[in-house]
Amino acid sequence: MYSVGDVIVYPMHGAGIIESIEEREVLGKVQKYYVMNISYGNMKVMLPMNNVSGIGVRDVISDAEADEVISQFVCSDMKVNSNWNKRVRENMIKIKSGNIYEVGSVVKSLMVRDRQKGLSTSERKMLSNAKQIFVSELVMAKKATNDEIEKELSSIVDSQLREA
Repeated sequence: MYSVGDVIVYPMHGAGIIESIEEREVLGKVQKYYVMNISYGNMKVMLPMNNVSGIGVRDVISDAEADEVISQFVCSDMKVNSNWNKRVRENMIKIKSGNIYEVGSVVKSLMVRDRQKGLSTSERKMLSNAKQIFVSELVMAKKATNDEIEKELSSIVDSQLREA
């Protein structure tokens, strides 16, 4: 059970703060919802309280784990599957997992592909969504800004591409 002010992660949207708990009637049934503000993109999301574990809601990682996530981002493989269909399918599975390490690998592989060959419209959208999820949690864990985290990720990718 979470409380107002808690920082949580909603797997397909990213990290945010619970602003309130509200009751709403949906399809004739009254339910309680967490109202969550996701700072990246300034989006509000309502999560049914009775199903948060079922949809994969979890606590934000610690500052120390955020450092580990960034280290893993540095070390993650820059090889990208050349088969577009397979690449998109694999990336969606990783994003839906809610695992920040998996989401980070999607962000890195798409950032590398974008810089090397460019992305299709659907992959550009996927990169944007994955980056929102990834960056929002790192921002909350590191108490940094979106720009600071995005610049760090871009710097890592650019540096590795120059060395390759």
